[in-house]
Amino acid sequence: MIISTGTASGKTLAYLVPALTHVLDGGTVLYLTPTKALAADQLQNLRGLGLGALRAACYDGDTPYEERAWVRRHANYVLTNPDMVHRTLLPRHSQWSSFWRRLRMVVVDECHGYRGVFGSHVAQILRRLRRVCARYGTSPVFLLASATASEPAVAATRLTGLDMAEVATDMSPRGGMTFALWEPPLTDLRGEGGAPVRRAATAETADLLADLVAADVRTLAFVRSRRAAETVALTAKARLRELAPHPAEPANAAWEAIPDDLADRVAAYRAGYLADDRRLLEKALRSGEIVGLATTNALELGMDVSGLDAILIAGWPGTRASLWQQAGRAGRAGQEALAVLIARDDPLDTYLVHHPEALFGRPVEAIVLDPDNPYILGPHLCAAAAEIPLTQADLDLFGPAAAEVLDDLVSRGLLRRRESGWYWTRRERATDLADIRGSGGSPVQVVEGDTGMLLGTVDEPSSHSTVHEGAVYIHQGETYLVDTLDLDAGVALVTAADPDYTTFARDTTDITILDSLRSRPLGPGEIHFGTVEVTRQVVSYLMRRYQTGEVIGEEPLDLPPRTLRTRAVWWTLPPGRVVPLVEAGHDLGGAAHAAEHASIGLLPLFATCDRWDIGGVSTEIHPDTGLLTVFVYDGHEGGAGIAERGYTRALEWLRATREAIESCECDHGCPSCIQSPKCGNGNDPLDKRGAVRLLTTLLEGEPPATPTT
Repeated sequence: MIISTGTASGKTLAYLVPALTHVLDGGTVLYLTPTKALAADQLQNLRGLGLGALRAACYDGDTPYEERAWVRRHANYVLTNPDMVHRTLLPRHSQWSSFWRRLRMVVVDECHGYRGVFGSHVAQILRRLRRVCARYGTSPVFLLASATASEPAVAATRLTGLDMAEVATDMSPRGGMTFALWEPPLTDLRGEGGAPVRRAATAETADLLADLVAADVRTLAFVRSRRAAETVALTAKARLRELAPHPAEPANAAWEAIPDDLADRVAAYRAGYLADDRRLLEKALRSGEIVGLATTNALELGMDVSGLDAILIAGWPGTRASLWQQAGRAGRAGQEALAVLIARDDPLDTYLVHHPEALFGRPVEAIVLDPDNPYILGPHLCAAAAEIPLTQADLDLFGPAAAEVLDDLVSRGLLRRRESGWYWTRRERATDLADIRGSGGSPVQVVEGDTGMLLGTVDEPSSHSTVHEGAVYIHQGETYLVDTLDLDAGVALVTAADPDYTTFARDTTDITILDSLRSRPLGPGEIHFGTVEVTRQVVSYLMRRYQTGEVIGEEPLDLPPRTLRTRAVWWTLPPGRVVPLVEAGHDLGGAAHAAEHASIGLLPLFATCDRWDIGGVSTEIHPDTGLLTVFVYDGHEGGAGIAERGYTRALEWLRATREAIESCECDHGCPSCIQSPKCGNGNDPLDKRGAVRLLTTLLEGEPPATPTT
């Protein structure tokens, strides 16, 4: 069964009652959550029940090794995450035999977080879990809890492989919520190509957070990156220190209303912090010692925070489901609440604040995952064979693609076929083949060179753009410069510094078409969906003034290229339909480039993804098509279903793209329409009017538009 209702609607009670009933009857329960924070929070609630027969314990990467043996032998309510199930519980299933034999229920909490590549990995982990349970003679009930999602039973079935009933009617009482759409103002500054610069969403969020904290309004500010969480907290602290009374100034009523230590009641929370730091922040937030917290979505799926008054959301979080999940963190227990979506200078954010009908009164998205992706299925078949040799009877459990993928694994020498089944015969751990979080490798440790202190970690692909040599790195409000990035050792050495600039990596991208799986006419052109190979390389970084965004320099980098085989959607136009654009004086490459940027920005409205999950390439003549071609590809090995959704909803997607460009108030293009924050070419060339005409040409003769859903 899946329960798919809003935040604070009673989902916890719905699974806790049957779970505790099983425990009191002598059974065991396995609780899975995407984040350690939520598991720790749930454990505290369980212990607060005072049930003597309940032996609840967390089993995750923060659990001391001396406690792990006790959990295996004695705990009857184990709270963990898919990573630990994948790497520890299943490979060492014999050590958990007593637990498996009594397992009655598996709770999969916050399952809307299991989407895309991560969700596809989790789907296969749950199939392996069911297989191990069967080995020990049990068939536990799976109860899933999710924020509101479209077709939750369908998503739950794809996630677990089991038929699912759904509970999706939310009758829980809740207080009123004021929801504001906030567009930061344009500044007097001019950016690339003379485009007007809109005030940064992070700067606007920091000011709002400071104002709310000064008014003693308990606030969470959700931001889009680790760096942004640190920046928002740091800026809000600085503003609050400016408001605090100076010792030399005479006291007055206005100053006395502001506590001296107000800046200390603001903090940042993000993935990559050490366990002790995270626990201290979680405790301080619950107690009210911290009033304002800037966080990544580590807390969207994190603690069950109560008593919050306001939520700030700096930039579209990727899906309507995430938007309402984040906003729902405020206003618990029936109290009034405030939620503010602060638009980034981004095509989708700008489109949404000017088209609120695309947000309100619309159904939330479906959970997109593809457990049959061979790049995902293959490693899990290897892991399953290492746990218990695979047999013919297991193939139905792993899906229709399993037989073909097994043949490939045998041909590559990863599995050995015998009459009795398939066996893992290598000495290394099979689980190392599956990178379930899509991090692309072992994390890079960020170490302060002078002291040797470990500050945090960065996933390996992100390290190329965030902790390259010369990068500005922010940790808990302190600023560092990266001296060395050693990819072989997995270490970035940093030194404390106070630069007046930030850094932005630039890269180059090449794309090759391997296979067109589907295609159809689109206006005078064609649209395709298929397999591509993308090669990206970070080649330099820009230094920009923190306050103005002015570029003050560019430095080259020597980093290895990264190759990705994935899925893409691409469209083409024949020469006869693009010649008129050239004759009208448009830059054809700039028009395609601008259309690519804007379409990447708008695709998250039509597919369950984030802008940073996808990439794009555009060219006047691509060597594989011989035509003007615009690609948008999934940024994950093997694909994540995003490009396929773009292919399916191409008309709606590309019409919204054209409208977003055409309706933008700028003259020649800006970050709100065609400029991209991650463009490896420095947003050059771009032709705004050419992009509108190019998309108009592409959509000629297509049926009338239907409302966005």
